Amino acid sequence: MQPATSPAVRVPIRPGDFSLSAFVAGFVCVLVGFTSSAVIVFQAAQASGAGPAETASWIWALGLGCGLTSIGLSLRYRQPVVTAWSTPGAALLVASTMGLSLPQATGVFMAVGLLVLLCGVTRSFERAMSRIPLPLAGAMLAGVLLRFGLEVFLAMQSQFLLVLAMAAFYLAGRRAWPRYAVLGALLAGVAVAATQGQLHLDQVQARLATPIFTAPEFSWEALVGMALPLFVVTMASQNVPGVATLRASGYDAPISPLISWCGLATLVLAPFGGFSVNLAAITAAICMGPEAHADRNKRYTAAVAAGLFYLLIGLFGATLVALLAAFPRELVAAIAGLALINTIGGGLATAVQDETQREPALLTFLVTASGVTLMGIGSAFWGLVAGVLAMLVLRRARR
Repeated sequence: MQPATSPAVRVPIRPGDFSLSAFVAGFVCVLVGFTSSAVIVFQAAQASGAGPAETASWIWALGLGCGLTSIGLSLRYRQPVVTAWSTPGAALLVASTMGLSLPQATGVFMAVGLLVLLCGVTRSFERAMSRIPLPLAGAMLAGVLLRFGLEVFLAMQSQFLLVLAMAAFYLAGRRAWPRYAVLGALLAGVAVAATQGQLHLDQVQARLATPIFTAPEFSWEALVGMALPLFVVTMASQNVPGVATLRASGYDAPISPLISWCGLATLVLAPFGGFSVNLAAITAAICMGPEAHADRNKRYTAAVAAGLFYLLIGLFGATLVALLAAFPRELVAAIAGLALINTIGGGLATAVQDETQREPALLTFLVTASGVTLMGIGSAFWGLVAGVLAMLVLRRARR
């Protein structure tokens, strides 16, 4: 295998580096990422107290952050560096921000951005993550996302035909076209809702998003109960696999600058709703394979194309928010749960793979999934605390 272009070697950009396959790969990367997580971001904004205008600002900030970092970093290192927002992080916000005001949530986002930036600047990313056992991080993630998986079946109580059609198309898609299974389920749900007269598209108009600034508020309970779990989820479930995807594809872009720019983008865009900008993993692989470009040293153009599509999403965030608001609640709940099935399974697999840490991980999962809130701090934090304490006690007992 030919090594990827080293970041120390400057390769001039040539118009011939860009190709139709690169643009298609960038489009598919953004399409798959957006369709599988946009509804969760929509729910996260609502849970944080954002109205339609603020929710559109969230999409604007996330699209701008992911677009600029993907384009800038890919051009800087001539390697396919794709960034995205944290889908698990958005799910954590849905489950844990009840009771927080939008300014307090903004303070949480800024704190997370600062922590990520410090991890990159101080080059302590690997050391910081090594202190949190992966089984506990996976268990916490699975516990946070469990309610989304359950919502798929609860939605059947009121909209059986709608959810059943979506589930059927999802399973068929997983067999025939795995990359687009979530998109197929979404289209099936829209078709059924349209035939039943449940789509309210009269309020949907094409218009640009307007950024709305929200002054942050900081509280100890919000920082401990939300900022720390959101930071852990973002780093463990997004940046770690993002780095692994880059390395597995043979690219050697320096990690600390990538993490630093993601943290800085989050910090700057947090007052506008940019809760997380981080390395992409699964969708990034679309821009790193031979389908993107036959020449591995020109595949960075696919990531640049993905960045351009992210910018378009950000600009038309208001239209996307109005479109999502026109969908039935059950459709939104079902597509969110279906999109997270594999993520839940991955978290559980990580939690139980190490037999010596299985019990602490399961305890973390149960406490997190319970949704318990103590002293104003959400269950994700207490699940992590319970798991760490159980691990320390059991380790001493074995000794």
